[in-house]
Amino acid sequence: MYAIIATGGKQYKVAEGDIIRVEKLGVEAGETYTFDQVLAVSGDELKVGNPTVAGATVEASVVENGKAKKVIVYKYKRKTGYHKKNGHRQQYTAVKIEKINA
Repeated sequence: MYAIIATGGKQYKVAEGDIIRVEKLGVEAGETYTFDQVLAVSGDELKVGNPTVAGATVEASVVENGKAKKVIVYKYKRKTGYHKKNGHRQQYTAVKIEKINA
């Protein structure tokens, strides 16, 4: 059984027991979180929502909060002496999928 959920402007295909990294949720490690934007659920047959499946939720427990690897942003314009170096580390929340309710 799997489900397709939407969070943080992205869509994820999840099954029970999966650990995924999503955009920061603002929930501490060890707590539970419920995803209510379930776009599709596959059990015996596929249920596709319009836009979401009514009454379907995905329960997950938060494993950790952290930052991803640094991405270097380098801006450069030739012949003018302009260059700017910047770095960015995106924050994430790692969650473990506990149960899919459909």
